[in-house]
Amino acid sequence: MMSATKKLQGWKLLWQLICYKPKLYLIDTCFWILIMGLPALPGLIIREFFNSLTGEAQFGLSPWIFIAFLLALNLGHIAVIFAGRITKTQHRFTMRSLVRRNLLERLLNNPHAQPMIAKGETNKTVSPGEVISYFRDDAEQIEDNVAWVSEILGEGIFAVISLVILLSVNVQMTLFVFLPLVGMVIIIQQTETRIKRYRIASRQATEKVTGILGEIFGSVQAIKVAGAEQDVLEYFRNLNEKRRQMMVKDSLLNAILNSLFQNMVNLGTGLILLMTSFLMQSGASKLTVGDFALFVYNLSFVTGFFNSLGRFIAFYKQTEVSFERMAALISGASADTLVAPNHLYIQDLGKTKKALPQLEQPLENESDRLQILKISNLTYYYPNTTQGITDISFEIQRGSLTVITGRIGSGKTTLLRVLLGLLPKQSGEIYWNGNIIADPANFFVPPCSAYTPQIPQLFSYSLRENILLGLSKTDFEIETALKMAVFEQDLVTMNQQLETLVGAKGVRLSGGQIQRVAAARMFVRQPELLIFDDLSSALDVETELTLWSRIFANRHEQEQNNWTPTCLVVSHRRSVLRRADQIIVMKAGRVVAQGNFDEILGDQQADWIF
Repeated sequence: MMSATKKLQGWKLLWQLICYKPKLYLIDTCFWILIMGLPALPGLIIREFFNSLTGEAQFGLSPWIFIAFLLALNLGHIAVIFAGRITKTQHRFTMRSLVRRNLLERLLNNPHAQPMIAKGETNKTVSPGEVISYFRDDAEQIEDNVAWVSEILGEGIFAVISLVILLSVNVQMTLFVFLPLVGMVIIIQQTETRIKRYRIASRQATEKVTGILGEIFGSVQAIKVAGAEQDVLEYFRNLNEKRRQMMVKDSLLNAILNSLFQNMVNLGTGLILLMTSFLMQSGASKLTVGDFALFVYNLSFVTGFFNSLGRFIAFYKQTEVSFERMAALISGASADTLVAPNHLYIQDLGKTKKALPQLEQPLENESDRLQILKISNLTYYYPNTTQGITDISFEIQRGSLTVITGRIGSGKTTLLRVLLGLLPKQSGEIYWNGNIIADPANFFVPPCSAYTPQIPQLFSYSLRENILLGLSKTDFEIETALKMAVFEQDLVTMNQQLETLVGAKGVRLSGGQIQRVAAARMFVRQPELLIFDDLSSALDVETELTLWSRIFANRHEQEQNNWTPTCLVVSHRRSVLRRADQIIVMKAGRVVAQGNFDEILGDQQADWIF
């Protein structure tokens, strides 16, 4: 029962893809019918040609006229193939893009601090490199299957027409045509499990190779520092060897099946032709040479369709694997999400008068500016563990500095991620000016808030592009943000100033410079809430003190510019703790103390915290 449901689910998903652009699919199908149909017409011309040579022609035309008809049909066939390829390419691109777009949207809607898990028999974690296999191989498999549906439909229509012609020539000979089809059905039923098992194994092997490639390119420095180049390369070779073995098995099975289907068709064709020759020699049949030529010509359309049908069914079994893999990756959502109708082009959004997303989104009302942020009983536990945060509650006032501190593993970073929606809260509420925040992940973005993690992400572009990320700001505004981030002296030493390329992940910058560039990225947006996760981890004490003094020393000037920054910070530095308006001490995922520096520490030692 479960197997039958899965099969119906696969066909349902294919049908939904077809219905996404029905006009495009119908045009593509019509072209394919013409591509298959035009070659069927020469059969009639060939019969008259041979009958004209034996004096049995019905129209009495010259053989040269039939040759001219054949040339004209072939030229028309070439033109239809060229036009059909244009629509076929567009149809393929649309189907593939829809699946990839929906898969990407679903993955981006997942909490970003949680790992991607392909839920199935193993519930294994999937790395970003491994996801490439889903977007490339599985999406192309589905695309090919959808495209093949129109092709098999076109072949089927003319196989039926050719079958009618065969029956009109000789019924007994035509019945032998169905023998290969019976054999194909038996083969597919016997090999279905192996087809899917080999395809799953080959996809998983490819997934591991793309995953390790991503890990290698992302950890080049760590590999070189550890002197592990040879070990990593050897591991990479082993993965490639396993992939080669799995791909060979998968490809070999496909080749064997295709060979079986083709040979069964050829064997059936040979038997039919042998029977026809006996009938003609014995005189038991009134077949003319033209009828025989017509029968042989149209026989190829029927047997060719049976061959394509067998390969199509085997190919669909492999497509089921792709649908199952993608559905496992977006666990928690229906597989229908993969094929749900969606906009693929920006102009499509314009037609529906849907507002395009803006990079700069000023606050709509003055009342939206942060006055008080309240966190109430916030709770989150990592899957299958008791680690996380429990019943966290505190308030943050506008323009204040709140510092979260505690020992390593006390839940500080987890708290920030749950607050920002990067991890899904399991209970508790977040209030902005008394209004509940239902979707923190989409709310806590500029201009409401900006976040710098412990290890900020920079891109292989210029300093300017890393700070703006598409925003439209003047050089003065950028330099002001850099000065606030205590980066002005570093900028002076750079030959190309703002156009300096920082390299992959900011490799040309020091750890402290990377953190200050990330801070400048926040400052240039002037958000209501600034969230730093351990900014001091790569900064010396003097630089960090200067940065905090620049954030708060010119508060009056900033208020005149209509920007009063409110800061939520993870830090262990006493200098920052002394400046804080509020300190939140965490231990084992809970708040164990809350207040200002004097109330919590005073003259006591802070060993119990750190």
